[in-house]
Amino acid sequence: MNGIDLMVEEHLLIKRMLQIMRKACYRAVETGGINYEDFAEMIDFVRAYADHHHHGKEENYLFDAMVKHAGPAAEKLVTHGMLVEHDLGRLHMSQLDVALLAYKAGNKEAILDIVANAISYTHLLNRHIDKEDTVVYPFAQRTLKPSILDAIDRDCESFEQEQTAKGIQKKYTEMVEKFEAKYL
Repeated sequence: MNGIDLMVEEHLLIKRMLQIMRKACYRAVETGGINYEDFAEMIDFVRAYADHHHHGKEENYLFDAMVKHAGPAAEKLVTHGMLVEHDLGRLHMSQLDVALLAYKAGNKEAILDIVANAISYTHLLNRHIDKEDTVVYPFAQRTLKPSILDAIDRDCESFEQEQTAKGIQKKYTEMVEKFEAKYL
């Protein structure tokens, strides 16, 4: 298994969810209401799949190796770029979660914060993914030694096997397919 190729592939599923989130926000603007359960599931997707499953591999394996072995440019790219954007995405999800709970509690104005944070997240992640696919990953492939890339591949494969045993990939792929049928 090539860990970087796997991460690129995971980006495709994440981008599909970003498109769904955008459509759900558009529907909220059109109707003046939201589907609480759908947004809660979208937050779950982001936290469990995009952040824990995908960003976990990036942060624990790829980015860690880049910082340790690819020089000062990689360290700056990772610590002042990619990790900052990961944290900003987490902030958007946290604020989205708070707004969603406020909406559920009867604060109809919270729809503004739901849409604002969901759309901000989609914009951030689309740009972030494009940067990783076109700059960060190719940089890693060019600068990291084959032995380090092989170690990343092994770590990713082990992590994937653990996640497959828990049904993570299947659960979130099916979630995206369900929402595509509903929103796209």
